[in-house]
Amino acid sequence: MKLATTAKRALGEALGQAKQRSTRQREHVFAVLLDKRDHPTADEVYARARTTMPTISLATVYNCLETLVSCGLVRQVNIEREPSRYCPNLREHAHFHDLRSGRVLDIDVPTDLITGLKRLLPAGYEAEHIELSFRGKAPTSKA
Repeated sequence: MKLATTAKRALGEALGQAKQRSTRQREHVFAVLLDKRDHPTADEVYARARTTMPTISLATVYNCLETLVSCGLVRQVNIEREPSRYCPNLREHAHFHDLRSGRVLDIDVPTDLITGLKRLLPAGYEAEHIELSFRGKAPTSKA
């Protein structure tokens, strides 16, 4: 799996700022996350990564994910008692957790709504990040 030039540059810059180096495994895991933006778990990332890099280990995938999160390239999404999921969407957005399928979807949130939510904070407080999530069920298809 090949990482696009702009993504490779962003990865290199973020890793450099964190005094980390770019490795084939980090590039590969990042490419897996960018390829299908469906909030996979570490196990799902591992399964996908192995299709084109069969020698990668689960421990390496976990280490790569931890590095990508700490460098600010990926967000860790935690939904109650489920395994962590990983989201490469760095824009302010919400998540919808479908209770039927288990899927997690990105929900774009208008900037004015984010600004309004930040105004709700006590005087002098500043939010660096807002985590907004919805839980519910997608409509059932009628066959």
